[in-house]
Amino acid sequence: MSRYLDHLPAPFQDDPFAGRFLMAFEAVLTGRDDAEGVTGLEQLIERSAGHIDPVDTGEDFLPWLAGWVALSLRADWDTDTKRGLIREIVPLYRQRGTLVGLRRMLEIYLRPLDDEVTRDDVVVLDDFETPAHYFQVRLTLKDADAGRLRRVQETARAIIDREKPAHTFYALKIVVPTMRLVSEELHDNGGGERLKLGDNTVLGTRDLT
Repeated sequence: MSRYLDHLPAPFQDDPFAGRFLMAFEAVLTGRDDAEGVTGLEQLIERSAGHIDPVDTGEDFLPWLAGWVALSLRADWDTDTKRGLIREIVPLYRQRGTLVGLRRMLEIYLRPLDDEVTRDDVVVLDDFETPAHYFQVRLTLKDADAGRLRRVQETARAIIDREKPAHTFYALKIVVPTMRLVSEELHDNGGGERLKLGDNTVLGTRDLT
């Protein structure tokens, strides 16, 4: 019998039909212990707060939650990255158009492309007297992989174009490691490491034989 009978006038509480009839409403509204697999509306409402928390919500709800804060999630981001960015994006909007905000957005968007990108690898400079409204962005990558370099460049330009003030313009510089030949004298003075080829060949040494 339905527990809702307790809320009816006394003449209806002993009516077997009313008790069976109300069980359907009770299962829909509150769920019932004997209704396996049925979740009541009250239970769904109680759990609704968890859907708007990016830490606790289901993975399939993250794109919808990101839409609330005008955020586009990249398909190549893992779930933890998506959750972290949704949590952080609203405070970042307060810094939009600033060097600090631009630098942080670049860090966030570039990290999935190169997991070795650190805060020190993203530098935004605006200390240029001329030309006016000009700034530079310098990114340092740990290797010179052509595919990764292209993806980083495309992503960085998309972020900068979106986040920078409309009246400004910029130059994007990407620094990658390259081979550098140094003299033995410079090496001895701490100016660089010698490049070894194989087990017994070192560039930058003199033949003393």
